[in-house]
Amino acid sequence: MTTLQQPIASPFDAASTAAEVMAGVDLSGQFAIVTGGYSGLGLLTSKYLAGAGAQVIVPARDIERAQAALAGVKNVMVKPMDLTRPDSIEAFCADVVGRGHPISLLINCAGVMASPLMRDAAGHESQFATNHLGHFRLTCGLWPALRASGNARVLAVSSRGHQIAGIDFDDIDFNRRAYDKWI
Repeated sequence: MTTLQQPIASPFDAASTAAEVMAGVDLSGQFAIVTGGYSGLGLLTSKYLAGAGAQVIVPARDIERAQAALAGVKNVMVKPMDLTRPDSIEAFCADVVGRGHPISLLINCAGVMASPLMRDAAGHESQFATNHLGHFRLTCGLWPALRASGNARVLAVSSRGHQIAGIDFDDIDFNRRAYDKWI
């Protein structure tokens, strides 16, 4: 069996800072998209990518909150998008792809965890819909712009939450079993 993924040799580890990782990096002329780019790790990522010269697009469910968090950060544009709504993802992708700029980096950093039971428009449990289905739809929708860059990278940021339990593929949306926000 052929393995498509290979470890990347890197001088960095879990203790490396964003400043250390980005030192000397020039992303001028590059376009990046960072989901969750207005809080936590995503916000730091957006700021450092923009600081290195990239044009950063931050899709946001809460536009006002995103704009407030990113106020004063140059090279960042906030656009509306909700990962639980396929129509919202489709509109975002159509807008981005329609601009004609190749996307060099897609960093899927947005996520929810341990939330009360909610469902997306298709009936999928909201954590699965947001963290997995939404990012899959986004990546597929942006594929033309990712391919156009010639060497795009798609990064999926994850917590260690997957270690709590396996996936019950027979009832992934908690339709037949009791909902547990940690599973």
